[in-house]
Amino acid sequence: MAASSLLKSSPVLNKSEWVKGQTLRQSSIVFVRFNRIAKSALTIKAGSYADELVKTAKTVASPGHGIMAMDESNATCGKRLASIGLENTEANRQAYRTLLVSAPGLGNYVSGAILFEETLYQSTVDGKKIVDILVEQKIVPGIKVDKGLVPLAGSNDESWCQGLDGLASRCAAYYQQGARFAKWRTVVSIPNGPSALAVKEAAWGLARYASIAQDNGLVPIVEPEILLDGEHGIDRTFEVAQNVWAEVFFYLAQNNVMFEGILLKPSMVTPGAECKERATPEQVADYTLNLLRRRIPPAVPGIMFLSGGQSELEATLNLNAMNQSPNPWHVSFSYARALQNTCLKTWGGLPENVKAAQDVLLTRAKANSLAQIGKYTGEGESAEAKEGMFVKGYTY
Repeated sequence: MAASSLLKSSPVLNKSEWVKGQTLRQSSIVFVRFNRIAKSALTIKAGSYADELVKTAKTVASPGHGIMAMDESNATCGKRLASIGLENTEANRQAYRTLLVSAPGLGNYVSGAILFEETLYQSTVDGKKIVDILVEQKIVPGIKVDKGLVPLAGSNDESWCQGLDGLASRCAAYYQQGARFAKWRTVVSIPNGPSALAVKEAAWGLARYASIAQDNGLVPIVEPEILLDGEHGIDRTFEVAQNVWAEVFFYLAQNNVMFEGILLKPSMVTPGAECKERATPEQVADYTLNLLRRRIPPAVPGIMFLSGGQSELEATLNLNAMNQSPNPWHVSFSYARALQNTCLKTWGGLPENVKAAQDVLLTRAKANSLAQIGKYTGEGESAEAKEGMFVKGYTY
């Protein structure tokens, strides 16, 4: 399918519905930094993509669906392949990505897929465009647009996310290639502070990226990941998360970002990975939902949680616990390793294992689909699904 055909057939596209220069009013309170009084809702002038942004966000945040994150850089994908004894070649990356996107019926559980730039322009081993395969599965293609983490000068050994230079032109090109949402990941480290400088840098960078993405037709996923590193308890995570999200929404408002046209990808509120006191799924749900109520405007259509090194089972159980009671948002998943870890091991790089690996992927995707509607039981889980995947200082 040619690119022009893709733009016409995508389930989230209808150019006749675009509104030129439409003015939208935020329906919620904008929460600001720390203890400041919340400001009134802002009137925001959306670009020519206003209606499409809202439609795309709602399509991704649809009941029983979540996001498959397959946006690892080529270097990180190489680490995944090395774990099963494969070389980091384009052919091997292509074979693995083909396995993922062509799993029959994946679109029953997954509504969006985040791609790395190579993948957005890549074809499957059978010669079909990966973007076209996703659209056929009714999965919205997304794209990682940041350029990775680098040291933040003047901080407590913290980092910042680069990639704003040239972002507008890249977003425009990605849109033409078929992407309809974007992802920008920055991180905050609790053991390293976090310093006020690092929190502000993370929030400002996310806000600038989100504004630029919306101007070019891409729904921005806003992701300030609070790393699991550390021995701190769940209360400390909650405190830091409140401060981070207050700062993020303050700067999103300052940059005229339309809240109805974004998706969030936060960390769940959990203890540090090295904390001796572990939290139950019910505790994680209580803390995390309390954070959402205090900091996230209900205008935001979808909260797509990252797994952050949790085991496949733990990530699903925690998501299920959060969906045991009504809330104003679509609370769902945007998992990478928590969807793919057992799938990758099952495949092992062998063509004869492709179907078995796809079956494992679909089982994991279905489990999280059930968790999104609060109906996951946890029965029949494998030992592999219980294996933790925490990596200290995880970057990709």
